[in-house]
Amino acid sequence: MTETERHPRSPRRPIRLPLGALSGALAGFAALAVAEAVAGATRPQAGPVVAVGGAAIDRTPAAVKDWAIRDFGTHDKLVLQLGILAVLTLFALVLGIAALRFRRGAAAGVLLFGAVGALAATGRPDASGAVDALPSVVGAAAGTVLLYVLVGRLAPRGPVPGTPPHGEEARPHGEETRPHGETWDRRGFVIAASAAAAATAGTGLLARSLSGAGGRDAAVGRRNVVLPAPGSPARPVPRGAQLRIPGISPFVTPSGDFYRVDTALVVPEVDVTGWSLRIHGTGVTRPVTLSYDGLLRRELIERDITLTCVSNEVGGPYVGNARWIGVRLADLLAECGVVPPSKGGPADQLVARSVDGMTIGTPVEDVLDGRDALLALGMNGAPLPFEHGFPARMVVPGLYGYVSACKWIQDIELTTFDAYDPYWVERGWAREAPVKTQCRIDTPKPFARPSAGTVMVAGVAWAQHRGIDKVEIRVDDGPWQEARPAAEASRDTWRQWSFPWKATKGGHTLTVRATDRTGETQTEKRTRTAPDGADGRHSVVVTVE
Repeated sequence: MTETERHPRSPRRPIRLPLGALSGALAGFAALAVAEAVAGATRPQAGPVVAVGGAAIDRTPAAVKDWAIRDFGTHDKLVLQLGILAVLTLFALVLGIAALRFRRGAAAGVLLFGAVGALAATGRPDASGAVDALPSVVGAAAGTVLLYVLVGRLAPRGPVPGTPPHGEEARPHGEETRPHGETWDRRGFVIAASAAAAATAGTGLLARSLSGAGGRDAAVGRRNVVLPAPGSPARPVPRGAQLRIPGISPFVTPSGDFYRVDTALVVPEVDVTGWSLRIHGTGVTRPVTLSYDGLLRRELIERDITLTCVSNEVGGPYVGNARWIGVRLADLLAECGVVPPSKGGPADQLVARSVDGMTIGTPVEDVLDGRDALLALGMNGAPLPFEHGFPARMVVPGLYGYVSACKWIQDIELTTFDAYDPYWVERGWAREAPVKTQCRIDTPKPFARPSAGTVMVAGVAWAQHRGIDKVEIRVDDGPWQEARPAAEASRDTWRQWSFPWKATKGGHTLTVRATDRTGETQTEKRTRTAPDGADGRHSVVVTVE
């Protein structure tokens, strides 16, 4: 008798490992869906993906953040969320397989997942207390129960009565045969898995609906906002400020194209009817709490101001110019009794806090030195978009965004640099960071292949609150030649420039540098963005045909 005849193998032996992995995946995504639904009913920012993602951002080294911004741009948050989901999926698959032998241990693993989410949610700067742990805890409990049920359907049920210990057994309908007459509940597994998948999908839709409910109210509130005419309108953009050269950045950046760099995985959608701004702290003799309607009733000013992110590398895209409308920060602070340090005021730092817990520190002296520092309410003729800070944000000309441009602002505290380190300073960035003089070639693009003859080289230069005096261009190792600057709108905006280049065939390197109104010319030495912004000259390589 052959070995096969002595121990015949069932022709329908179940593939347990893939089914165990499937059980883990279903349990993991059910846990996530339930958690997000609970978060939608309580506070969307307490959901495990957002909470864990936020915690990961907080602990990511500056060099890694710069890499993510450089390589993924404004999609960096989507990449992070997809990464979290990928890790969750892998974790769930492993737990499902492990549960085939260690069901209780795997269930404990799901609870561990919930504990991580709960700790991340309650540890966020904008946490609302223990209630923020609820989504992760409830989701983990749901996932644990489902994993236990599904893996239970895969467990051997013992020999089928009346079958020999070896050989081809008879089996009740809906039960899969295993060696030695053991069976598993195929029908029960299929029913439970199908029901779990359907319930998870439905719960996911419910989570999206609940999370969007608050956003819909906020969107209605924003649509109902009518910005009053500014008491001090912006000067008309001078003729010649916008060059008619294909490929050059427009003088005014459309709101939809304006760069966005922040740590918010979920854009806060603030209902303006319940929003307020509190101003308090050291040297504030008259603390105030301001409503949105109260701000609209004040005199508004309108200004064209260019903003720059400190993560913008030489020649990078994270700079934009917009027309902002809002209230002078200096007026608000003066009403509160704030005096600048140069005149004996005790506070030298203004700490702005957003609704998502971000803190940004700004030198009080810069806000009160006469520049058009704004509590902005509008952008390019409309209320601020949600992604750019609605209902209110700070805009301070001449400072990088991480020390001036707090979005979704709800609190301003006057303090000192010695007493408090804001978010980015805690992570190694400089306390004070004026924007560095920079220049960028917009056209031709790197590795372009223009035809020989006159090629228009053009771009933008910026040195906010100092202004651009001149732009120079160099071809290969030749002499520096002055480019033609466009008309200047103000020293707080970028300035376009152009240069008609007599291009000859072959490969060439084009390099630009700018000089600001203080006489400072860009340095040749390139530096990284940390700790206070990148230095160096932008260049592009082209091949003339």
